[in-house]
Amino acid sequence: MTQQPQQLQVLNALDVAKTQWYHFTAIIIAGMGFFTDAYDLFCISLVTKLLGRIYYHVDGSPSPGSLPPSVAASVNGVAFCGTLSGQLFFGWLGDKMGRKRVYGMTLMLMVLSSVASGLSFGRSPKGVMTTLCFFRFWLGFGIGGDYPLSATIMSEYANKKTRGAFIAAVFAMQGLGILAGGMVAIIVSSAFKNRFVAPPYSVDSVGSTVPEADYVWRIILVFGAMPAALTYYWRMKMPETARYTALVAKNAKQAAADMSKVLQTEIEEEQGKVEGIASSNTFGLFSAEFLRRHGLHLVGTTTTWFLLDIAFYSQNLFQKDIFSAIGWIPKAATMNALEEVYRIARAQTLIALCGTVPGYWFTVGLIDIIGRFTIQIMGFAMMTVFMLGLAIPYHHWTTPGNQIGFVVMYGFTFFFANFGPNSTTFIVPAEIFPARLRSTCHGISAASGKLGAIIGSFGFLYLAQNPNPAKADHGYPPGIGVRNSLFLLAGCNLIGLFCTFLVPESKGKSLEEMSGENEDIAEGNSMTVPV
Repeated sequence: MTQQPQQLQVLNALDVAKTQWYHFTAIIIAGMGFFTDAYDLFCISLVTKLLGRIYYHVDGSPSPGSLPPSVAASVNGVAFCGTLSGQLFFGWLGDKMGRKRVYGMTLMLMVLSSVASGLSFGRSPKGVMTTLCFFRFWLGFGIGGDYPLSATIMSEYANKKTRGAFIAAVFAMQGLGILAGGMVAIIVSSAFKNRFVAPPYSVDSVGSTVPEADYVWRIILVFGAMPAALTYYWRMKMPETARYTALVAKNAKQAAADMSKVLQTEIEEEQGKVEGIASSNTFGLFSAEFLRRHGLHLVGTTTTWFLLDIAFYSQNLFQKDIFSAIGWIPKAATMNALEEVYRIARAQTLIALCGTVPGYWFTVGLIDIIGRFTIQIMGFAMMTVFMLGLAIPYHHWTTPGNQIGFVVMYGFTFFFANFGPNSTTFIVPAEIFPARLRSTCHGISAASGKLGAIIGSFGFLYLAQNPNPAKADHGYPPGIGVRNSLFLLAGCNLIGLFCTFLVPESKGKSLEEMSGENEDIAEGNSMTVPV
């Protein structure tokens, strides 16, 4: 009778390990990167109106200065272009050089670029915006690397019973980062508002923006460097993941030694097995074998993330415009510059508290119980329903007295994005691909998502404009309006629901089961064990 070959002992030890202190350490170290990612990517939406008032003021204009369309698109979108590039580059590099070695690079790039984006060379609008965009591109590049590396490291460290919750907990730090962005903006704008009192724009167009307001946006942006800088030392102390060391670097001795320390148990090195796996597991990303095994999976992870991010980022980045459109934030001319920052930040923080943060943690609590597939299907379905619920009676929501209902519906859309595809599209690509291609495939999936984010953020800027040219924002052509934009976003969510059927369920299975590497381990054993 032939015995079924066993998984590598070092990998099995990780899969069956009880939840220990090192799991929580890994969540915090990887999660602080995501905290910073979310803070840096979303805090720009809090200060774009302020940048318009400071650098694009027009004397005699009835409304405050605003960023020209091309500048607004660049400031909002350039970090996404950097993120997309970083996801592809660092995803590939993480498989070539190792997760740990690349992890430190991304963090330092994020810290330096975050500080530099709050500084500017020259005082002219062109000089300030150019340097802001330049450094935010490189900030995005670093952030991009954090996506595949954090997900891959956490999935490779976790046990199979609670792996989904651990990866989701890393991603959930995004919600806290968005919340922190809003709270920092509230505190800074309040402090400056109370110290430097200014009249509304309608009373004194020049005096409504005090010179000190220029410090406000810089402080908000620079603060994003702090949490990442605090975790640099701990990132450098983390050992390389055993799955990379054993299955990619083919160093069974080092993998066993590293995990013996982490798990505080003796683990046997199995160099013979590792060599056998290496000889039977050689197909590349562009091979027919990869296409046969994982082609549809990669199509599923890229399309679902792409469609989700079109909806998610167009809402998130421009929620201040939606709040203004329904009258939740007063007309710009009735406020001074710092009051406007305070109001926008307060609205974003409320949405984060009520809709964004709870959704992430619902995923953490339930993903290993009901599974990734169910959460993603339910999330896409509910997002479609709530967006249609916003769009169909849109005129009702915009009449006085109904705004709170609109905000509640809007909050539920965010809740089901985060207790849904926004979390699962990040988790699943870190679980279903082979170790030597895991970071690359996660990077490709994430980059597809960021392409959706670019379409969502740039497209919504133009699409949501009023169809009446007289009512469109200054400098923008007429669009299809917020209502029709919401119909489009609902359609994206519906297509995302159907694309979810291409992605397999990974709940309760080891990474090697999902990727097919267990079959390769079996093949490797038959090559190394004499008959």
